Parts: sequence; structure tokens; C-alpha cells
Amino acid sequence: MPDGNKPATITFTLDGREVTANLGETIWEVAKRQGTKIPHLCHKDAKGYRPDGNCRACMVEIDGERTLAASCIRQPRDGMVVNTASERAEKSRKLVMELLVADQPARTEAHDRDSHLWEMAEMQDVVTSRFPAKQPERVPLLDDSHLAMRVNLDACINCNLCVRACREVQVNDVIGMALRGADSKIVFDMDDPMGASTCVACGECVQACPTGALMPATLVDAEQKGTSKAAHRSVDSVCPYCGVGCQLKFQIGRDEAGEEKIVAVEGSPGPANENRLCVKGRFGFDYVKHPHRLTKPLIRKPGAPAKGLNVDPANWQTHFREATWDEALDAAAGGLAKLRGFYGGRSISGLGSAKCSNEEAYLFQKLIRQGFGHNNVDHCTRLCHASSVAALMENVGSGAVTATFNEIENADIAIAIGCNPTENHPVAATYFKQFTKRGGELIVMDPRGQGLKRHATHMLQFRPGTDVAMLNAIMNVIVEEKLYDRNYVEGFTEGFFQLREHLKGFPPEKMAEVCGIDAETLRTVARKFATAKAGMIFWGMGVSQHIHGTDNSRCLISLALLCGQVGRPGTGLHPLRGQNNVQGASDAGLIPMVLPDYQPVKDESVRELFRSIWDGTEIDPTPGLTTVEMIDAIYRGQIRGMYILGENPAMSDPDVDHARDALAKLDHLVVQDIFLTETANFADVILPASAWPEKTGTVTNTNRQVQMGRKALEAPGEAKEDWWITVQLARRLGLNWGYQHPSEVFGEMKMSMNSLKNITWGRLEAEGAVTYPSLTPDDPGQAVVFGDGFPRPGGRAKFTPAKVTPPAEVPDHEYPMILTTGRQLEHWHTGSMTRRASVLDWAEPEAHASLHPKTLRRLGVAPGERVEVRTRRGAISIAARADRAVAEDMVFIPFAYVEAAANILTNPQLDPYGKIPEFKFSACAVAPASDAEIAAE
Repeated sequence: MPDGNKPATITFTLDGREVTANLGETIWEVAKRQGTKIPHLCHKDAKGYRPDGNCRACMVEIDGERTLAASCIRQPRDGMVVNTASERAEKSRKLVMELLVADQPARTEAHDRDSHLWEMAEMQDVVTSRFPAKQPERVPLLDDSHLAMRVNLDACINCNLCVRACREVQVNDVIGMALRGADSKIVFDMDDPMGASTCVACGECVQACPTGALMPATLVDAEQKGTSKAAHRSVDSVCPYCGVGCQLKFQIGRDEAGEEKIVAVEGSPGPANENRLCVKGRFGFDYVKHPHRLTKPLIRKPGAPAKGLNVDPANWQTHFREATWDEALDAAAGGLAKLRGFYGGRSISGLGSAKCSNEEAYLFQKLIRQGFGHNNVDHCTRLCHASSVAALMENVGSGAVTATFNEIENADIAIAIGCNPTENHPVAATYFKQFTKRGGELIVMDPRGQGLKRHATHMLQFRPGTDVAMLNAIMNVIVEEKLYDRNYVEGFTEGFFQLREHLKGFPPEKMAEVCGIDAETLRTVARKFATAKAGMIFWGMGVSQHIHGTDNSRCLISLALLCGQVGRPGTGLHPLRGQNNVQGASDAGLIPMVLPDYQPVKDESVRELFRSIWDGTEIDPTPGLTTVEMIDAIYRGQIRGMYILGENPAMSDPDVDHARDALAKLDHLVVQDIFLTETANFADVILPASAWPEKTGTVTNTNRQVQMGRKALEAPGEAKEDWWITVQLARRLGLNWGYQHPSEVFGEMKMSMNSLKNITWGRLEAEGAVTYPSLTPDDPGQAVVFGDGFPRPGGRAKFTPAKVTPPAEVPDHEYPMILTTGRQLEHWHTGSMTRRASVLDWAEPEAHASLHPKTLRRLGVAPGERVEVRTRRGAISIAARADRAVAEDMVFIPFAYVEAAANILTNPQLDPYGKIPEFKFSACAVAPASDAEIAAE
């Protein structure tokens, strides 16, 4: 903010015109705003990139100054006279461009058609250079060691943009500058080939590079194959992977056969990512052209082998036959209708998908409720943040985040607990890392070490399953030392005195023995968070995926409320959502206990609202079954048919062998997906759907930002958009649905969802994103909510004391270690998409169990050798990986690999409130695979 002695604006003369600049603006920025384009190379006009002034391509002349000035770093002064088009300035800029072009390889060999360097050169009529090129022996070798990117340092101008992209924007610190003078060059780590470096393939450097020194391999390789490497059109959309919701631009070109494909992806200036992407968002899209794509409806053959995981995606004909859409839809709907008629509607249940749009989620839950007369419908929120939503609804009155993750830029301190953003939410992690570079204090709490550890002020690597003990001890300090915000507690909360009495039993000295964090560290963290002006709490599935996950979340909510850290800039509660549209699918009612906008099915007034919208449909007042409960109901014979859209319970459910056996028992299973997934192996009818780049619809990210996804490609073969398929099934099940476009569905959603007030389809098409709640038709949305109270009785949030609940099973003599599971940077969900993306599969092609090096030595196992991991549910054989981030009594296994499915091992015991399984804690035994084989014999 300007101080009281300085004017808020500056007036100066630019090219003979009097102009006004804001404090902090550079000459270059003012010129751009005035419509004057000054050449630039080392300066990138994007948020997060500071100007550097090293290329001298933007020089301007200032009256009274002996030397020219770099306009990208020079700020104007009152009365200054600047000339961007003087003969001296233009000659200087042209000379710079000639010198740079002289050292460049041929444009056709090293540059994309849209090369920024050549655009700037042509702007100054430079197409050749009078200066000699570098000597042949000084031309650097090409580096093609990375599958996603190509490095051609012959085209590098040392502008330093890639260094700033890596070091300051993404904060990965892989790229640097080495050597001096004519020998200076960019290097990866200690001058490693890019593919051998610690590069995480976010591609920020590629997007920043102005010359073609760094380019997507798809563009370079396409040129080598003789096809056009330039995109002929681009489409604005949203990333279909994690819940960050990065906006991006699909660059559409053609393959050798002339068919359209995605040739490259660029980040767009969306509210959640500000041009940034991660490896999945930038390089994880060739799965849409994978030969395993389903292109025609399939029906299981009579007399086909038993249902199970025995279908080769490349040789499905043994089990299925192709069918027309009418035949497949009749078979799918007919089988469900037959069960409905014989056993009643409750014999059918539905699993929808957070990978689909808001409109598709809404239609799916409506189909189950309207078509079968019950609420047995769920999706992946049951497996990730159901306990977080349960706690937030109970104590805050809303299941969404109270502040966007971007608000961390306004915080003084932040807690990240049970989450691994650098791997699971990489773009969100860039904001966390930038926060620490600005001096913010980051407290990381996790049983496993992680990438954020090196940026943290404190790393609390606590014992697995002891979250409540640790958090209660921190709150004990805040209450006992009277550090809590008394005014906030009295004005905005209820239940404080019960919490205060409860916390007396959790002194840090006592809880240190339980959680493994010393008492003084607990006290320090408590004091820092309580006394900070603004603090945020972020958490992930390490908090939620426990039988005490709701209690874990209750503790975090209470901690924020105690300190008044909700409702102001830089404060808030934020469970980082896992899938791209898990927030939106939950908002749309894809949950068995609530209708859209979390309106309880038990509430008569809510049911009356939907009765009026849904043509008089009577809504069942009984909450439905959750994902895991549906599996148990199949065993009891209560559920005999399922409609599964885009979910993969044969990989994602806990105790997955149990789930697979249940799927095999179904009389009729309809699966709608883009691949022959592990779940589709059990189907009677398979309906080929469209991938995200092949459809139009809205999604809602972890920040509550409703965003527009636009169709970029046609679906292959006869595959259809998911909303269309669901509508066709509904009609065959007797429902009078007339939807012709997703915008009509969105319009119906607005009739019952207050969260969409002031958000229209047309507005989203024009603006791309709107955060809810949006208070007016032109309000971009509220990043921070609940500043004036909570959507609970009396406007008060609630404290709910949480007791220590041990995991459902604890290590013993037979199973002495702890198994935990999670995602990897390169792979997502059950791997059906990412393992069919060439770059992502290249980066992580094989499943590994991560164990501490001391544990491997104790077992006599070398990294790369196989181990058997066994729990009470089953066993898998998997390669071992040395990882010091894992405690000596733990093993970590990612869950994206069918050949070593972690969920064969996981415990299906449920949190009593959120009904979420305990994925994060199972007692296990680990042995060398060879020993296990001998024992089996």
C-alpha cells in the first residue's frame, strides 16, 4: 500500500502523450496498457514472473539520461519523458535481436511456428543477421533424455526465464545457470541430462521459453515425422485430474492420418493455477487416443467365461460382442427394469463419478432417485473426504472449503496435515512453497516425510493414527495458556466450555508419548498458530481415511475456531479435494444422505422442493447406502443390479477381493466408461463414454470455483457423452426426460441449488470460472466465507470434542508393521487414464512398496527386489523401493497398479460418521518374496 506521503499514481510522458501509472508499475506495463507493444524476451507477461532486464530487447530512451533503460524493470517517475520509438532505442533493440538471431539454429529446425523470439525479431524487421553464427564446435548437443520434453541449447539465449519458472514460479529448483561468459548455459541439477535430473516434468520451463530451446517432445517429434507440428486451433478447458482445477488450453493438431489430436497443452490464467500445470495436466492426455478406448457398446456373450479380472483389453471378444446403441441401451435398461419389477427398486444401486461434469453427476443421482425410488447412490467422496464433509457440515454448516488455497498468500502461518500437495496437488503446492519463500511459516504434520518438508518451519512426523492425541494436545496449550481468541469464541461459536473440560485430559507431556512428538514442539506449534494474525489449515486423505477421520477433522475445525482463524483473508479450513470434480459431484447430490446442495433427504420441505422440480416424484426420506455398504448388501442379496458410471470399485474399494467377488454375484451390471476397466470386466453391458476433452460441461474444484469445460475433440468411434447415455437409459426406464444439452441440466440445477445463485451457463462460457457464493451477477465470487457467521442455528460454529480412537487393527506379532496407501505424482485414481498416458507411464511404469533403507536391510532385501506384503485380507508381491521418508515400521504402497493392487490389503472398517474406510492404516507383514514362495510350498 502507498504511504500517506506519496501519491497513488504517477504522471509522465510516453511517446508524446501524458499517461498515468500506478505505483509499482513499470514503463513496459504502462506502455502495454496504452496499446504500445515493446519487444521483450526475458520478461514474461504472466503473474508470478518478475521482470529481469537481462536481454535488453525492451530498451527505451528517457530524456536527460545518458544510457537507454530496460523498460521491463524501470519504473517511471513524475514528469519523466519516455520515448519508445526513438531512432536510438529502435537501433539498439534491432541490434540486440540481430545478435541473438545470429546464434540461432534454423527456424525450421528448432522453433515452433509461434516462436516468441522470431515474433519479436520480425516486429523489428529482423529476419537475418549480419553477424557470424557460433562456431560449429560450440553448438551444444541435443538432449532427448526426457520423454516429454526436448532440450536444444543451441536455441538458448540465456534469458533466464526457465530458471525463474522452475525456481520462483513452481519452486522446484531444478534448473540453474552455470559457467561464465560465452560458456554460460542452463543446467539441470548438477548438469545432468534432463531425463536423469530431479525434474518433475511440470513443463513450466517449456511454457516460459521464448526460443524453442525447451519444447514439448510431441511438437519436435511431429516435425521429424513430417507432420505439421503447429496446432491449427486451440480450446479452453479444465484439467480432468486432481481437485485443483487448473484451466488449460488444448492445442489441437493432426496426426499422420489427418485425424485431430491434442498435440500440446498450455496452462491458462485460471483463478486456481494462473497459467501453471503439473506433469499430468501438461503431458497426460494421449490416453484419449489409446488403442484400448471403448468405441462401441459391448454385451456379454452367453456362455462367456465367468466374470472376473480375466479380460484382456486387447482381446475382449472372448467375453463380449459388439452391439448397436439401441440394442445395448435396451439390454442395459431392460435388465435393470426387470430387477426393479421383480425385486423392487432397492435391488438396484448406482455409483457415479467425480470424473464427470456437474450436469452428469446431477442426472445420475436423479436417475437413481427418480427411476428406482431410493437413495442408494454414491461416488468417490465416500473414499476420500466423506469424513471431512461430515465434520464440516456438523460444525460449520457447509461441506465446502471456507477459503481458497490461494488465500495462503495472505496468511502468516499455515498447517498442512495428512496431505502431500507436491505429489497430489502440485499446482496448489506451488502457492505453499511461494508462501514460505516470502517468509510464511509452514507447519507440516504427517507420518510420512514429503517434499514440503524442506520448506517447512516445523515437520511433525507423528505416529500413524494418533492425529487426535496430537491435535488435542496443541489445543490444550492454547486453552490452558489462554491464547485462544476470546472475542471470536464468544461471538461466533458454541460448545467451548465442553471442549475446554475435554482438553484438560490432553496435556502435551502425556500426549507426546502417544503421538511421538515432543511436548516442547507441540507447545511451540500451538503458540505460533494461536498468535498468528492469519492462519490456514489444509488437510488431505491422511486425515480423512481413518475410522476416526471425522474426529480428526473435528479437531482441525476446533483448532481454527479457537484461534479465530476463519472468515478473514489468509484464514480458513481447506480439505484438499482429490478428484477433479469431487466437490461438484457432491454439490450435485451424488451422496446417499443428501440431495443437491447437501439438503437432507429426511427434510420434508426439501423433498417437497424436489417433488415440484421432478414432476411429482416422491423422494425416499431414508438415507441410502454408501459405496462400501452397497458391496455388503450384494452379499446379503439385497442389491442384485448396479449402474456404474466412471467408477472402478474393483480397484478403489477396500478389501478389493471382497468387492470383486460381490461384483461377480450381481445379476445385472451396467458399466459406462472410456476403457475396459477392472470393474467393466464384471459387466453385462458396457457403454462407451467420452473422455473429458471430448465433452462439454461444468466442474467445481476444491476452491468452490465452478468452471466451464469445453469439447476439444470428437469421441472415437461410437462413444457418446455421459449425459446423453444417462438420458437414453432414463427414457427406457420410463422417465420423461427431454434434455438436449448440458446447459438445460445446469438450468434445472439452479432451481434447487442456492450455491449456483448468480452463476449462469452463459456467464461461465464468457468468464470461464465463478467462485460460489457469488453475491451479484458480476461478482467473481467470495474466496473467503463465513466472516459474519455460519450457516448453522444462531450463526454459530460448533466445537465438538474428539476422543482418541485407536485404528481398527493395530500391529501385533503376526502383522508387526503399518501399511499406508496413497497417490503418486504421475498416477491418479486407479490408473485407468494415467497408466495409458505415455509420459506418465514412462515416469512410473511399475508398482513399488516404499520402505525405509534400515527396514530393507533388516529384511535382507535390496531396492528393486520383490517383497510380499500381507494383511488379514490378502497378499501382494511388489518391488521394494528405499525411501527415508517412510518410518522404519511402515510401508507405503500406491493404489494405481492392478498387478499389485494395494486395496487387496486395506481394511474396510468404516468411520461411523462419514462411512469412509480406513485406507491409511492396516497392520501388515513384509517378507522377501522368495521366502514367501518357499513358505507357500
